[in-house]
Amino acid sequence: QVQLVESGGGLVQAGGSLRLSCAASGSIFSISVMGWFRQAPGKQRELVAIISSGGRANYADSVKGRFSISRDNAKNTMYLQMNSLNPEDTAVYYCKLYSSPSNYWGQGTQVTVSS
Repeated sequence: QVQLVESGGGLVQAGGSLRLSCAASGSIFSISVMGWFRQAPGKQRELVAIISSGGRANYADSVKGRFSISRDNAKNTMYLQMNSLNPEDTAVYYCKLYSSPSNYWGQGTQVTVSS
């Protein structure tokens, strides 16, 4: 069984930075693709960034150059460094572990960016 716990969200002014963490339990973290998603009020959940087990990353166009995804397999933890935040980044941020037959999600952490 895998459990994911996000942390690091909060309230920040536009232009500021936050670092989110996703801590995973279980033994499959190091071999799993991981992702960060977000869901703003009234909108569908969207992919923010994804990282392979070996560290290859891809980003949504809206966050390229501002966000950086990383992972520490020794600590079973994934990170999302968010810089130059703007109010459009306000959302609940979720981490996801890709697995078969079931994916796993964290409970989410709120990020609010004030203008």
